[in-house]
Amino acid sequence: VQLQASGGGLVQAGSSLRLSCAASVRTFSRYGMGWFRQTPGKEREFVAAISRNGGFKDYADFVSGRFTISRDNAKNTVYLQMNSLKPEDTAVYYCAGNVNAILSGVYHSARVYEVWGQGTLVTVSS
Repeated sequence: VQLQASGGGLVQAGSSLRLSCAASVRTFSRYGMGWFRQTPGKEREFVAAISRNGGFKDYADFVSGRFTISRDNAKNTVYLQMNSLKPEDTAVYYCAGNVNAILSGVYHSARVYEVWGQGTLVTVSS
């Protein structure tokens, strides 16, 4: 299984970006998916998670309604729509998959995700 993240870039504060993560697997619907982010010198932190069928979602507190996670199992892709971006959102964003997810599961811990994408850099200027 491979995950390919894309959609990062340099934007101004207040702008929007949509990250995509494409999975090269036939059984994508078996994976609970998550987005994490990391800045230099800090641990990878949870951003958002979505259950296998998209029916359950959860977000980190700092998202505050600005981000939306979604998935299209027919396209083997998970998305992260980010609005009202702030300079503190600057980070490398990673998508991750958990093949052991239960149908309704959303997972915050990076340790439960077995598969990781390569990361896409988001830079928000003030």
